[in-house]
Amino acid sequence: MADRPHRSTGDDRPRREGAPRRDGAPKRDGAPKRDGAPRRDGQPQRSGKPQGAGAGYRGARPAGASRPDRPNRPEGDNDRPRHDDPPIPEEITGKELDRIARNELRTLAKENADRVAQHLVMAASLIDTDTPLAHRHAQAAARRAGRIAVTRESLAITAYAVGDFALALRELRTYRRISGSNEQLPMMVDCERGLGRPEKALELGRSVDRRELTVPTRVELAIAMSGARLDLGQTQAALDELEIPQLDPSKAFSYSPALFDAYAVVLDELGRADEAAEWGRRADLAADALAAVDAVDGDETIEIVELDDDEVLDRAESSDSEGGDSGNADAR
Repeated sequence: MADRPHRSTGDDRPRREGAPRRDGAPKRDGAPKRDGAPRRDGQPQRSGKPQGAGAGYRGARPAGASRPDRPNRPEGDNDRPRHDDPPIPEEITGKELDRIARNELRTLAKENADRVAQHLVMAASLIDTDTPLAHRHAQAAARRAGRIAVTRESLAITAYAVGDFALALRELRTYRRISGSNEQLPMMVDCERGLGRPEKALELGRSVDRRELTVPTRVELAIAMSGARLDLGQTQAALDELEIPQLDPSKAFSYSPALFDAYAVVLDELGRADEAAEWGRRADLAADALAAVDAVDGDETIEIVELDDDEVLDRAESSDSEGGDSGNADAR
């Protein structure tokens, strides 16, 4: 089932301009990926005005200015939307939206709820391939259902994706006010970073008791706070932010690759290249282990057992002496 647009803990954070990439890949243009792949930079851009700033802003009329006369609409045109919403493909019904998000729309008239659901499905499906169009769909959903938490959350995520951190932050504040949830706090911290305000990012991140957050959100927050420390040149403090109980290389959760990778980045910044390479390898190992399991959720645990060369050789010799391949792979 389709969900609202989601923000991974991977390659979608603001990045410091000029920071080297450890994977050798060229710098991105600021648009985030949504595939959950681990990154090697993890640091915010500081190239000035956020990309896409102003998206969705309609402007204010000068004080005292009169509203221009509106032309009469043609007869039968009263059902046209106030804005030109992006088209919905015929095969998208809105029923693809997940049950929890769909339930939030029950307070709307059925026809409007169906249309909002369609726009949310489109936003989720396009965010990897056509982020600006995904943003237009999220805007359309929010215009039609501005008091529904899921629409404001979706608009915040697509605004973040196009680089409009100011809009994303406003929408996230609205989402938090409507829903009472702090689960998007890491993105709010990242938005402050993207706006060039790392001190405010740290203040915001400290404003909530982390024990009230889910474990994956705590990890995302630690990564965001570490990035803010890097923005301020506080490299050792950035490392300290990441040294949390979830930094366990023997187990892989959905958030482990991003956490291990962020730790590798900071170690590299500290000049501890060998340790950085080891944690980068662990991030890749965790990502590969998770990719090998279908439908992994944030609560599933995969144990990672690392063997040294002698153990690998002993296992190989033991397998040969037992005569043949049993057909079962050792997942460890």
